[in-house]
Amino acid sequence: MTGLRITGLTHAYVCGARVLDGLDLTVPAGQLAAVLGPSGCGKTTMLRIVAGFLRADAGTVEVGGRTVAGPGVQLPPERRRIGIVPQEGALFPHLSVARNVGFGLTDGPRAERRRRTEEMLDIVGLPGYGERMPHELSGGQQQRVALARALAPAPAIVLLDEPFNALDSALRAGVRADVRAALRAAGATGLLVTHDQQEALSTADLVAVVRAGRLAQCGTPQEVYRTPADPWVAGFVGDAVLLPGTGQGDLAETALGPVPLDTPVHGAGGTVILRPEQLALTAPCDGSPRGVVVDISFRGPDTVVAVAVPGLEAPVEVRAPGTFTHRPGDPTGLAVTGTAVLHVAGADPAAGAAAGV
Repeated sequence: MTGLRITGLTHAYVCGARVLDGLDLTVPAGQLAAVLGPSGCGKTTMLRIVAGFLRADAGTVEVGGRTVAGPGVQLPPERRRIGIVPQEGALFPHLSVARNVGFGLTDGPRAERRRRTEEMLDIVGLPGYGERMPHELSGGQQQRVALARALAPAPAIVLLDEPFNALDSALRAGVRADVRAALRAAGATGLLVTHDQQEALSTADLVAVVRAGRLAQCGTPQEVYRTPADPWVAGFVGDAVLLPGTGQGDLAETALGPVPLDTPVHGAGGTVILRPEQLALTAPCDGSPRGVVVDISFRGPDTVVAVAVPGLEAPVEVRAPGTFTHRPGDPTGLAVTGTAVLHVAGADPAAGAAAGV
């Protein structure tokens, strides 16, 4: 069953530039999809169109199998069965937590509305908080109340518009986990708009990468990270090591020597995509790729080491253990672990991208 289906979504503002250019996206019911992309790529515009706050120039939006926007159809926001969690919670300051959560519950007996409110507070991990006022809550608690308010009317989909931006980094990871658990407990379909790659990879069932108003790739976090559709996606979703290479069946010939490929390529040149953790520093010896350490960046649990390699214009980055002992100027060997993706020069940048699962 489909929770959300977006087909051919197109929108341009007054200046004439298209911010959405035929975007397609499918989110299965009960899953959380993170929409990831640079500023100006169309993420927020897409969210506003799905919510009903903005009319698209073309395309359709289906929520829970029902068309809510499309040719001849434009349901108002209140008829779309969509819950929204904004960036900073936006709780009503003069209402208690319970009255905030129950604000959208207008039908049914009072006892049933009270029971639903208490159920939602249990789901978001705030039982017994109903009588508190918003100013008595921490930022993370306010975001969880906002989620409970969005879930209370049992919407077909919940839209989360960068809801963790206002939280400090120490609190953000815990609140993300709480929100994810609450969505799963409620069986809700979610669409999370974010510019934080780590947030998308660690929280979502699906990651949709948007570039210039179109879907560049959509898949599980593991698929998008391990087999990016092209070098741009690879560099945007985490750190990437990009090497010129030529496919020779199961291997690609590169400046680092033969690199195993996840998919065989025969005789085509392009860009080999690796992750820094796939490179390891070894003792320099005859017959192995060699380089010189040019920079070291300590990051706590690991260290990012930049190594200049003959034949490459830019140094490659290697993620080494935090107890790294080399110094700039030291020679080192390099070894590749795992398999790489070879993106063939001139291929469609969106090749291999899926419009959903």
